[in-house]
Amino acid sequence: MTGKKPGPELFASPQKRNVVLCLLLVVITLGVYNQVNHHPFVNYDDDRYVTENPHVRAGLTWQTFTWALTATEQANWHPLTWMSHALDCQLFRLNPAGHHLTNLLLHALNVVLLFLLLVWGTGRTGPALFVAALFALHPINVESVAWVAERKNMLSTLFFLLALGAYGWYTLKPDWRRYLAVTAMFVLGLMSKPMVITLPCVLLLLDYWPLNRIVGWSAPGSVLRIKPAAFSRLVLEKIPLLALSAASAVLTMQAQQRGGAMRSTVQFPLGVRIENAIVAYAMYLWKMVWPARLAPLYPHPGDSLGTWQVGVSSLVLCVITAACWRFRAKGYPLAGWFWFLGMLVPVIGLIQVGDQAMADRYAYLPLIGVFAILAFGLADLRAQGRVATAVPLIFAACVLVALAAVTYRQIDYWSSNYDLWSHTLAVTDKNFIAQDNLGGALVLLDRAEEAYPHFQLAAEINPRDPMSHTNLGVYLQEHGRLQEAVEQYETTIRLTSDAGLLANTYANLGSAYRDLGQDGKAVESYDDAVRLNPGQFNAYLGRAVLLEREGKIDDAISQYSRSTALHPTVEGYFRLGHALQTVNRKQEAITAYQQALSLDPNSSQAQDALRGLDGR
Repeated sequence: MTGKKPGPELFASPQKRNVVLCLLLVVITLGVYNQVNHHPFVNYDDDRYVTENPHVRAGLTWQTFTWALTATEQANWHPLTWMSHALDCQLFRLNPAGHHLTNLLLHALNVVLLFLLLVWGTGRTGPALFVAALFALHPINVESVAWVAERKNMLSTLFFLLALGAYGWYTLKPDWRRYLAVTAMFVLGLMSKPMVITLPCVLLLLDYWPLNRIVGWSAPGSVLRIKPAAFSRLVLEKIPLLALSAASAVLTMQAQQRGGAMRSTVQFPLGVRIENAIVAYAMYLWKMVWPARLAPLYPHPGDSLGTWQVGVSSLVLCVITAACWRFRAKGYPLAGWFWFLGMLVPVIGLIQVGDQAMADRYAYLPLIGVFAILAFGLADLRAQGRVATAVPLIFAACVLVALAAVTYRQIDYWSSNYDLWSHTLAVTDKNFIAQDNLGGALVLLDRAEEAYPHFQLAAEINPRDPMSHTNLGVYLQEHGRLQEAVEQYETTIRLTSDAGLLANTYANLGSAYRDLGQDGKAVESYDDAVRLNPGQFNAYLGRAVLLEREGKIDDAISQYSRSTALHPTVEGYFRLGHALQTVNRKQEAITAYQQALSLDPNSSQAQDALRGLDGR
């Protein structure tokens, strides 16, 4: 016996230890979220981002690439997000499992990057691990991971964290090449989601803690050998990044105005916005502490909030700010708190976009600041002997187990459209968007009669909600109440400037006019639909029906072909086959009918037509 150890210890070096901990974080994250890979797309933006978007469905082609660089669909300029979705379509087609898996892998990667950045910047493994674990497992982040359309959140966070890493590298030896790396990561983040425009201000917070770059400030010494500089010089250093933030803000506001997402001060007065912002800050903190009644959308109150809500929320924010100032010598309380407050500024509602009062997805990055305060504060209590050594470890373990259990349950709500919106209505009040989407979920389940009351409720809650009027119009049209449907569609057109919704509504309006025999108005409506959205497949389909009715078969075939190329449907292929059969293009007609049957093997029309052509 020599007394020599049988082999290298698991944590023989910090590098090995960090690798093991990274793997642990990945395994836990993937394990808790694994069920999301079995979930479908949801009927809230997933259609516009993926399933009904012809550019994205085409895959990552040169045409998609050039479109993504100029597109402002969904009231945003985020070309990298579009390219990411297109790449998924190229790899996985419309199999939702692949799209969900990409979101999940990005989340796991973000967790690992956060851990490594905190370890590198602070030299403290325990608190860094707890922050990363909270970020990985907190239920408020489920929305960002489980919702395919929130790819932009996953992607922008990835580049935001990479920008922080590049900045840390730059501070060790400042030069233009390293600064260019920071800039490149920032630009990629902005091209994914403009919420990361706060990066220059976040970098100033990191200069304070943990990098300790600001001369004369009393934050604790950094574990890194970084040369400090005057605050004014550090601000000047961020000017190019601030210019990028300003440019992104202008682009985003223009896109939001074009998309009809920006709300006026008539709809949401400034006083109401300020009140809602104060309450929203407090509610994000409350949902961090007690993550219950989570939903994809919390309706904006629209009018003045209760004095007690604003008062209590203001008091909470003031008390926490005072406490962080009191312990400012530690660095992380002020840095973490202003990280939270500052990163929420673009989405806190002072500039109101959409109809939500707040959203869980907006807290994905900001709450990291509060997680850091809790984790490093707990570690300091332990280090100072104020609590028994085992207490923080037991507390952290219990918290993480509880969060993982709640997260697992929250993910399950995203297993179907019906479950998601039923749950949303159960935990929110006067939620007209949830009523619209639950109705849409019921339509997809062929339960249109049950859907209709939800569309009516949505219109009653918010008479200015354009989507509910479109949904009512579709129901009325399908039930032969054409004039009533026309009235609903015209109401939608008066209420919205959203190009996507307008294009779809004009296409439906054209079909209603066509069925009423008002072909002139139908053509005008189809033309308006195509003008607003050249990819509006059902407008081409409607045009083709009119052309075929007029005996212009070749023109009809061209329009049917355009429609099915944009979005394959059973009706489109069946009508295309019929038109081809009319001009004796038998083999092409057979192919069209076969395409219809590939989409719906039970289509009796396509079966009968194919048998007729085959002579059976």
